[in-house]
Amino acid sequence: MKFKDYYKTMGVERTASPDEIKVAYRKLARKYHPDVSKEKNAEEKFKDVQEAYEVLKDAEKRASYDQLGQNYRAGQQFRPPPGWESRFGGAGAGPAFQDVNGFSDFFSSIFGAAPGVGAGRRRRENEPEVEAGQLEVSIEDAYRGTQRRVSLKEQGHERTIDVQIPAGIADGQAMRIAGEPGRPGILVRIKYLSHPYYSVQGKDVTIELPLAPWEAALGAKVEVPTLGGKVDLRVPAGAQTGQKLRLRGRGLPGKPAGDQIVEVRIVTPAAESAKAREAYEQMRKEFDFDARADWP
Repeated sequence: MKFKDYYKTMGVERTASPDEIKVAYRKLARKYHPDVSKEKNAEEKFKDVQEAYEVLKDAEKRASYDQLGQNYRAGQQFRPPPGWESRFGGAGAGPAFQDVNGFSDFFSSIFGAAPGVGAGRRRRENEPEVEAGQLEVSIEDAYRGTQRRVSLKEQGHERTIDVQIPAGIADGQAMRIAGEPGRPGILVRIKYLSHPYYSVQGKDVTIELPLAPWEAALGAKVEVPTLGGKVDLRVPAGAQTGQKLRLRGRGLPGKPAGDQIVEVRIVTPAAESAKAREAYEQMRKEFDFDARADWP
């Protein structure tokens, strides 16, 4: 198996801070997201970015990756030390789910399970259910509901089953899947994949809305993406960075459905021409405004 350079995938240095990694992830995820990208092999590149971010965003995984990979370059043959994956609860931990469409074998060789696979734990005697780990889903799939094919390894046997994930399932929610006759059922917990645009709190979905200064000052009608499609949003005049606007019922489905929270972020264009600088100078003259008037 070949070594994968996650830093190269993300386009960052090995010394990159968590914030720099997060910014790089958002940029690349937007570029390659299958729903919007026109790039060649966008879906494959999006999965590569997701896998790299899964490791580099986690301090423990990143430290382990750095320790193992310090003498390797991208494309070199790689093999971790024997038993290494057990540090992350991989081999021998009992029943576990494996996502057929999970991350690479390289990821599995280091962390003991592909994404969507949490490390299993040993079954207690007379325990009616066994918690097998995590099944990662996108926020879009959580909104719509989806079916995932997974292979279940249990007591030395493996079987492939289709798991129906209902619309509106929550991050961290447990799903029960019936075990084989005479064996306990299996619990698997849903984990949302990181998303370049949306974040979720309960049933509410938040997205950041970039606005030009004149849109914020004068008000604007803006087309906003939601999980259910684009909708028009009226931004009130005088909107400020951090201000939150609410789209009722546009979050995750449920009874009641969640809302979509649209958080304003004002983006200031650079003064890259003489006319642009002149316009800013005119604004400075016209406005009797002190941005730091409230400072101590």
